[in-house]
Amino acid sequence: MADTIHNRKSLKDKRQNLRNNGTPAEATLWNLLKAKQLEGRKFRRQHSIENYIVDFYCPLEKLAIELDGEHHFTEEGLSFDKQRDERLSSLGIRVIRIENEDVFRATEAVLSKIKDCFNHPCMPQASLTPPKIRRRISSLN
Repeated sequence: MADTIHNRKSLKDKRQNLRNNGTPAEATLWNLLKAKQLEGRKFRRQHSIENYIVDFYCPLEKLAIELDGEHHFTEEGLSFDKQRDERLSSLGIRVIRIENEDVFRATEAVLSKIKDCFNHPCMPQASLTPPKIRRRISSLN
């Protein structure tokens, strides 16, 4: 039997821990995505693909949604996210990144950004609000 790339048993405890200890932004977005509330699309929470765990995944759209907090905007975090996004993209999975604060400040824009990815390519790095932390990192380089 071929090794599965989705929800490997070896990551079950880690996925469960992430679901039980999610961020407020994850809980808020999950309440808007669960039970096929967004245009009838089923989303999974803390879904693993190979050895990566994405915050939300829509199998029908092959769409991963990542909510990014401050640690994602460090040089190390940006590098890891880039490598991970490239790997997921090579598997045919589109990744969109949303800043945690946008879930609270621009909820409707976040949902629109997700819906814009349904049935067609989306702009993976489009930001909803100017990311202050990214500007700070750029100015250091």
